[in-house]
Amino acid sequence: MAAAAATAATKGNGGSGSRSGSGEASGTRKKKGPGPLATAYLVIYNVVMTAGWLVIAVGLVRAYLTKGSYHSLYYSIEKPLKFFQTGALLEILHCAIGIVPSSVVLTSFQVMSRVFLIWAVTHSVKEVQSEDSVLLFVIAWTITEIIRYSFYTFSLLNHLPYLIKWARYTLFIVLYPMGVSGELLTIYAALPFVRQAGLYSISLPNKYNFSFDYYTFLILVMISYIPLFPQLYFHMIHQRRKVLSHTEEHKKFE
Repeated sequence: MAAAAATAATKGNGGSGSRSGSGEASGTRKKKGPGPLATAYLVIYNVVMTAGWLVIAVGLVRAYLTKGSYHSLYYSIEKPLKFFQTGALLEILHCAIGIVPSSVVLTSFQVMSRVFLIWAVTHSVKEVQSEDSVLLFVIAWTITEIIRYSFYTFSLLNHLPYLIKWARYTLFIVLYPMGVSGELLTIYAALPFVRQAGLYSISLPNKYNFSFDYYTFLILVMISYIPLFPQLYFHMIHQRRKVLSHTEEHKKFE
């Protein structure tokens, strides 16, 4: 899930976060883009996803203004959050059928890790839904995805404003640690309830002679952030320097 948090600067650019809703080319190399029909579909997909995350953002702001508190805002955007985050599963299909030049395996890992956090942790453990940590990763995801899908849309239309490009390769500096912190704290908050209820755990004996401890699995997921977070974060810093420096050089020659 640490990889899934690295959305602000790497997804769709051929780096360690190369999932792409739009088919953006890697670095400065030119690649053959999708055909006219595929491009039209991807534009519509990215516009819808941008609108969806904007709905979530507006929902958060309206709920905050109504309640006068940031506590338990998750309930005000639960349905659209689940719908649009689960809708990202289509991005795996985009890679599989070749209309987006990204790794199917990497894309699957990144998409499924977020879907896992939404459904297998936040949805399944009701007690954590009121935790402030949930709001932490929801805000980080929301800002990231509005920028990301806007970036893909304008890239497909060959009219990318520099401000959106700058935001995509800059705001992750704050949003990535913010999202990761929210994810880790949410999983940690879920642990005692998972253990108490034996959620998704399989104990022996059973006819399959197989056991699974979901509590232990979640701890392993948290531990996996330790090696992944620094690698992805510094990769994104490097990617930012490369992309934005190339943009500045290009401007000088214009």
